[in-house]
Amino acid sequence: MSEREIVVVTGFGPFRQFLVNPSWTTAQGLKLAGMGQRIDVYIKELPVSYSSTQRIIAELWQTLKPKFAVHLGIARGSSLVILEQTGKNSGYSTRDVCNCCPTDHRCIVGGPEKLDSVVNMRAISKHFKQAGMDVVHSRDAGRYLCDFAYYCSLYHGERRAAFIHIPSSGSLSSAERLVPLLQETIVMMLDQLEEAKYHSETIAGSISKLTYDVQTHAEESSNEKKSNTFGCADTPQ
Repeated sequence: MSEREIVVVTGFGPFRQFLVNPSWTTAQGLKLAGMGQRIDVYIKELPVSYSSTQRIIAELWQTLKPKFAVHLGIARGSSLVILEQTGKNSGYSTRDVCNCCPTDHRCIVGGPEKLDSVVNMRAISKHFKQAGMDVVHSRDAGRYLCDFAYYCSLYHGERRAAFIHIPSSGSLSSAERLVPLLQETIVMMLDQLEEAKYHSETIAGSISKLTYDVQTHAEESSNEKKSNTFGCADTPQ
């Protein structure tokens, strides 16, 4: 990464007993802590509303064109940090704070049933488990606003997004421990993104070279056949 790039971090607004949502205060903590000199952290609070969340996430991707987006949500009753792999498109029947459900109970009408992040959450969770940290991965983000926001971001960001459920209890729920852990987690995600980009460019380059070689060989063979044909035509019978 040679230039400063944008990483979007979102948290949710007030919800039920959380008058100040810990996911939003954690996003603010990440903004203050930063992600190094090459990353600008842009934070945004998402209302617990399907329509507002859908609109805001689409606008973030369209206007900011970030490198990556990380969405935070609270895991009530959990002491774990949960890295979500998959966003689901359908099945949103629980009403939001506006007493509404999305159209057809879907995130994106006509979109794929599920989308996976380009990041391998299992690999990242394994790294932290080996270090004795309570970090796990999941393929079920809950089919409420967390899952909804995640799918919308995966859809608009071409899967360059992550959703992290943060704990509501336990030692990792404190900002002093949680923010540095999330910093390290996001940096690992960005490293994976760079590796995937490098491999993709390498493969694309190899395919391009192979195509060029095949075309060149075909042209040479064609020219050789033409030369042989002309030679026979000039030979006395």
